[in-house]
Amino acid sequence: MGAHTTINPVTDYTAIKAKQNVAWGSGDYSKVGVTLQITGEELAEAMDMPADATILDVAAGNGNATLAFARRFSNVTSTDYVAELLEASGNRAKAEGLFVNYKVADAENLPFEDQSFDAVVSTFGVMFTPNQQQSAAELQRVVKPGGKIGMANWTPESFIGQLFKTIARHVPPPAGVSSPALWGSREWVDETFGTMGDVASFQPKNFLFRYRSAEHFLDYFRTFYGPMQKAFDALDEVGQAALRSDILALVEKFDTSTNGSLSISSEYVEVIIKRH
Repeated sequence: MGAHTTINPVTDYTAIKAKQNVAWGSGDYSKVGVTLQITGEELAEAMDMPADATILDVAAGNGNATLAFARRFSNVTSTDYVAELLEASGNRAKAEGLFVNYKVADAENLPFEDQSFDAVVSTFGVMFTPNQQQSAAELQRVVKPGGKIGMANWTPESFIGQLFKTIARHVPPPAGVSSPALWGSREWVDETFGTMGDVASFQPKNFLFRYRSAEHFLDYFRTFYGPMQKAFDALDEVGQAALRSDILALVEKFDTSTNGSLSISSEYVEVIIKRH
């Protein structure tokens, strides 16, 4: 018998990204994004960049890290592939009198020269790209030697990591796409970034999602957080009720509130990589 080759189906990242773009563009992510502002401020402090440093914010959303670095007089270029989110960020920058350069760009194919920036950052952004190795390679490509890559990424064990898992049980992700929460795994970060740089800091932190109640959180996310909105839209009435029930149970598990409202503790890691 002659040898035969097994051909693995090639993941169609272009089609997946087109669907993701629609998901992130639906709802209004900026209404969720603004609640995470403190994580951008903490990353900017931890990275300790000099004034006038050139910073690229990748998958910047509505600009938490962008604005934090701009407040520290960095020269920030803010990118995302959803133009509406950059517009929301621009409105925030204008309201605060901050200057930011905006550009619609795909994290897997950044339109910048090699070694262009003193630092490249992303808070809960680049981790959602479908082709994770490609986007990680792009972050490394555009940062200068001696420069830094700084990220805030949800961990697999975190509330958001478990939320992804819960949604995936009801609405399976496209074949060939790994969990975004891999970016919060030390082993994966070492493996992916360790050859071109040193992981200078891998700091576990907790973000508190503060809402009125579990139902308030769920309804808010279902309305404004595109990926959750799309997950519910993909299910029939029975499926929606089951997903709702599972999410509320998860919320209850992570609720640390003692004042009668809701306070969901979600672990993330603040990662700083120093490029060789």
